[in-house]
Amino acid sequence: MDHPEVQDPAAPSAPAPPGTAPSPAPRLALEEPADGVEVLEPDGNDTGKDLAPYADTWREATGSRSGPDRSAKIRALFRLGRTQDRVRQEIPHMADRKPIESWLTDMDGVLIHEGVPIPGADAFIKRLRESGKPFLVLTNNSIYTPRDLHARLRRMGLEVPIESIWTSALATAKFLDDQRPNGSAYVIGEAGLTTALHDIGYVLTDHEPDYVVLGETRTYSFEAMTKAVRLINGGARFICTNPDETGPSTEGPLPATGAVAALITKATGKQPYFAGKPNPLMMRTGLNAIGAHSESSAMIGDRMDTDVLAGIEAGMQTFLVLTGLTLPEQVENFPYRPSKVVDSIADIVDLV
Repeated sequence: MDHPEVQDPAAPSAPAPPGTAPSPAPRLALEEPADGVEVLEPDGNDTGKDLAPYADTWREATGSRSGPDRSAKIRALFRLGRTQDRVRQEIPHMADRKPIESWLTDMDGVLIHEGVPIPGADAFIKRLRESGKPFLVLTNNSIYTPRDLHARLRRMGLEVPIESIWTSALATAKFLDDQRPNGSAYVIGEAGLTTALHDIGYVLTDHEPDYVVLGETRTYSFEAMTKAVRLINGGARFICTNPDETGPSTEGPLPATGAVAALITKATGKQPYFAGKPNPLMMRTGLNAIGAHSESSAMIGDRMDTDVLAGIEAGMQTFLVLTGLTLPEQVENFPYRPSKVVDSIADIVDLV
């Protein structure tokens, strides 16, 4: 990887060509790197980090190629918080973004983990409610209704209003209501999905439905999947709430909607339309529901491939927390970057 040269602020700059104004020395960014990524300063206990990626950066910055204090110098460079792989120049356009007036946050991996609140989640929700800023807690899980999730979160000590919960089932229902009002659907899913479709006036039937709608369920019936295949082959349009291929459990990963959708696709040759993350449709319909605009909104998530991607494509600022599925060393593997990377939701409380 090529690294940009780092100019020593104390070193004299080369004279400008005759007739041209001298260029200002580049400013080293402590908060906003050139592609809009901020890696907040670690807690200082970084001795276990793989420092190899930073060695070239240090050599280019200092000309040092060896020495007993080399590792310490690399750690010091990392702690400057410029990025995890190189020093970058500040870009002014990030400072021109509007202040964040509304917040969207994923639920699992950001606020809770395996039924337990993540430290800082309660303070974040409390701060949001006190601020009066509109916000939504999002989940790709279509099993539960917003009322169910409200009760579950309350038992964990998180007071999230029912109207501040947005699920892939609600996004799917909104999409179908816009596409074909008062239509019909054959549904594989739980109460969260069937209730959302009932609420928009849909008829749930297995007789010539307009759509086959696949959502999350605790038990996928082979009989139901066979019927879905036959209805799709007969002309029904194929819709899925979300593309997640696996879901978490205390025993390990479970097959989820995306995996079952792949089975049906293989049997029918028909690709589904996914309404949930990373489709920015879920973000946009959520923002519309709370009267917010993407330019002044932020998305918080724990997954680069769903939360961050959907937020970017919806035109929002994005925060990646490291309490969920995406690991710090995986961030560089993606062709897009979040606006900021933080350890946990606790680091965002003061930004509300």
